[in-house]
Amino acid sequence: MNQAAAVSADIDWPLAIHRELSAAAVRQVAYVPDAGHARLIQLCHGDAAMRAVSLTTEEEGVAMLAGAWLGGQRGALLMQSSGVGNCVNMLSLTRTCGFPLLTLVTMRGEWGEFNPWQVPMGQASEAVLKLCGATVYRLERPERAGETIAAAARLAFNSSVHVVVLIAQAMIGSKSFKD
Repeated sequence: MNQAAAVSADIDWPLAIHRELSAAAVRQVAYVPDAGHARLIQLCHGDAAMRAVSLTTEEEGVAMLAGAWLGGQRGALLMQSSGVGNCVNMLSLTRTCGFPLLTLVTMRGEWGEFNPWQVPMGQASEAVLKLCGATVYRLERPERAGETIAAAARLAFNSSVHVVVLIAQAMIGSKSFKD
């Protein structure tokens, strides 16, 4: 395990995120399976008050959560930074229709990346999301997980805007071809 992952392991930041999603009355969680979100996904599946739905592509989550909002429920979308590019067209839906979208993105192409294919979208994700009209927060320290998610959820759900939390690769740890 690398040093950053060891520090993150000392603080159960996925549990802190789950607690804040629950406190924000998030009832639907859409996700594309991702190792960086694995523990959070597990917690959401184990929560009787939440419905966790596995997607085939990230843009499906935008549509699903628009429907959840129209149906009176709050939701969150979990993805990896490589999925940001898949959502660009669908993200216009949040601005045009004025519904909240809380998105948590585990970053790739940053600290310790081994896969050159992950670098371009990882490096462009924040700028792309901002160009799509999202407010972007970065989560770089495990001890700030709860407060960062709480602030993002508050802004998204109280203002009906798209808020994204980018979870730094240094927090989730770098991968290798052996992982």
